[in-house]
Parts: sequence; C-alpha cells; structure tokens
Amino acid sequence: MDFENQLNAIVETISERKTLVNTEEATKMTFVMPFLKVLGYDVFNPSIVVPEYTADIGIKKGEKVDYAIFKDGKPFILIEAKNHTENLDNHNNQLVRYFNTDPNIKFAILTNGIEYRFFTDIEQQNLMDKIPFLVINLEKLKPRDIKDLKRFICTDLNLDEILNIAMEKKYYKAIQDIFKNEIENPSDEFTSFFAKQMTEKRMTSAVLEEFKNYIKKSFKEIINDLAYDKITNIKNNLQAINDDEDNEQINESRDIVTTEEELQGFYIVKSILASAGANLEDINYKDT
Repeated sequence: MDFENQLNAIVETISERKTLVNTEEATKMTFVMPFLKVLGYDVFNPSIVVPEYTADIGIKKGEKVDYAIFKDGKPFILIEAKNHTENLDNHNNQLVRYFNTDPNIKFAILTNGIEYRFFTDIEQQNLMDKIPFLVINLEKLKPRDIKDLKRFICTDLNLDEILNIAMEKKYYKAIQDIFKNEIENPSDEFTSFFAKQMTEKRMTSAVLEEFKNYIKKSFKEIINDLAYDKITNIKNNLQAINDDEDNEQINESRDIVTTEEELQGFYIVKSILASAGANLEDINYKDT
C-alpha cells in the first residue's frame, strides 16, 4: 500500500472510531501511533521512538513529553499528543518548554491525532516559534498535505530541505492569514490603500466604511469568478477527454471491414437458427 493510501486508511479509522476514543491514551494508540508508522518510524523500537521521553526543564526534573523521535542516537522531533477532543490552542506553551531543553531538537509536533501542527525554530535558534510552519488536518486532507508529509518519511528525511521549506511555508501561511483577514474585515490601512487610488476624498471614517464594503464585495466576486473559471476549465478538460475517447472508438469502427465471407457465414448461421424457431429480429452481426 502506497503512502497516500496508508494515510487514507488512517482517515477512515478516525471516521469509524472517533466516537469510541475517549481518552488521551486511546488517541495515542488509535490515531497517533499508526500515523508515525505510516511515516516509517518503528514505534516499537525504543532507539527510534521513545514514549514518555524525559525533558527536564531547569530545576524541574522528570518533565515528560509523549514521544521523542531519534535520529543517529539523538532526539530531533518531540511530539505532544492530546485527546482528539482537545483544542490544541490550549497546549502550545507546554511544548515550547520541552523544545527549548535540547539543541538537538529540530521539530516539535503538537497533535490531537486528527490535527498536526509542526513547529521549528525559524525566528530564533533553539527557541520554538509560536506559529507552526505546517498545519495538517487529516479530516480535511489536501494533495499538498500529502506532499508535505512525505518529507517527514523516515527513509527520505532531509533536515536541511525541510528547514528551508519550513521558512517558506511559515511566511506563506502568515501572508495568507493576513490577506484572508483583510478580505473578511478590511483594516483602515488596507482600505485606504485602495480608496486613495480611486478618490480624492479625505479618508474620513464614513469614506473608509464605504470603501470597506466595496472591497468585501469586490474580493467576493473575484473569488467567485476564479472558482467558476476553475470549474469550467475542469469541465472542458473532461469533455475533451470524452470527445477524444469517442473519436477513437469511431476511428476504430471505421477501420473494421466486414468481408463477404463473413457475411455469408452470418446468413448461414441465421438461417439455421431460424429453422430452429429463433426470432430473426434478435439476430444481428457486429463488427469487432
């Protein structure tokens, strides 16, 4: 089974068993450990995956993180898992403390078995960023999510490549969030940028509110047009494929010639069947 199919199998498991999984431990066993196995990590090999990994924090001893994944004898990924019913926003601080205990740690994953948030230290070395560079929800899995997860497959791991991509993705995500917020609720600065290019009016509160409505409606139309163009393009491509298949079938049928000998054989068989009482209207020949 290839990687994508294995991920889809986990998605099916989540759908089928989510209502039966009621604790953090059950979430780990049912959702998180199978996910790690799909990425190629042997969850039963303590030299690779260490459960309840001790991450001492300053004078606090015995602090434990749910899993540490080792590479070349050193931990490089920490994983903190919560019950699938938990809101992960409430647990970032705990993982930050763990991440900062060991300079070998390159990534941290906060998960509830359904959503996975990937962190690293782009802003300041050895200090976990507050914002994840990658967020994947298995219940809303996208093709690009599968591509991103493949980079974390044990046998294909390239830390430098992931770190470079992490920086790009973090800023992509930040720009997308800013843009989304501005579309839904335009700020005065964003509104003023457009309004000043279209009017010489003074940027009063009333003018800004007027243009905020224009901006919302304009972007809504842009999004609708883009979606319509995309759907139309897909439909046209599908129609072109169907037309090509129909033309191939027509061309194939044109290339087939029924010989005189074949026709004579057909009529002989037809007459024999007629004498046996068969309905002649049901007997026809077909070129193949």
